[in-house]
Amino acid sequence: MNKYVKFGLLIALIIGTLVWLAVGGVNETKSYYKTVAELQQMGPDARTKRLRVAGDVEPGSIVRRGKEVEFMLAQQDRKIRVVYSGSDPLPDTFRDSAQAVADGKLGDDGVFRANRIQAKCASKYEAKPGQQAAPVYPPKS
Repeated sequence: MNKYVKFGLLIALIIGTLVWLAVGGVNETKSYYKTVAELQQMGPDARTKRLRVAGDVEPGSIVRRGKEVEFMLAQQDRKIRVVYSGSDPLPDTFRDSAQAVADGKLGDDGVFRANRIQAKCASKYEAKPGQQAAPVYPPKS
């Protein structure tokens, strides 16, 4: 075989391997954003996908057990139990009634197993009663 053909086959093999690894990595890390209600309506299909679920942390539901943190994520009248066992510390804004996004997978037992949590305390960014909210951009003259 001609050395140019061998070189071309080697390059094609390397590029093919890199594309295969890239596509596999993207598919493994992509996650779908769902509400609590949408997650509960997905049925068995929810157990096969990596998901991001958003809602409010139900007051009084946070229980810490060693490295695991368990809490209820609520949205309107729907709730789901979440167990976080990630290596990153929880955000400072993670507390009762905070808005949170859990990233992970739904287990066969109906418990959402999160490996990442994002949280925002909505009241921290709202204007105090009787005060006007600060404008996002300075007013144009």
